[in-house]
Amino acid sequence: QVQLVESGGGLVQAGGSLRLSCAASGRTFSSYAMGWFRQAPGKEREFVAAISWNGGSIYYADSVKGRFTISRDNAKNTVYLQMNSLKPEDTAVYYCAAKTHPVVAIPVWEYDYWGQGTQVTVSS
Repeated sequence: QVQLVESGGGLVQAGGSLRLSCAASGRTFSSYAMGWFRQAPGKEREFVAAISWNGGSIYYADSVKGRFTISRDNAKNTVYLQMNSLKPEDTAVYYCAAKTHPVVAIPVWEYDYWGQGTQVTVSS
């Protein structure tokens, strides 16, 4: 079993920045691909960013490309999402997810473990 705990969400004005963290339990974190997803009220959960086990492959949704950066520190069992130039449409609950395979993936159904989510609210 893998437990994921997100932190770093909050309220920020448009144009501001936040950094989300996701701490993972377990000794096999370094072998997992990791992803960030978000879900706004009344909408389906959508892909934001993903990173392979060693950071060699990174994917971003077009809506966040150039503004968000995903990274990981395998020594700390932690994955990060740096969010800059935030927009009101980025408002959502952000979820961290782990895929028990090192290759990065985009679909929600590819991921095996999920955190509880952290709220990000961007005011205009």
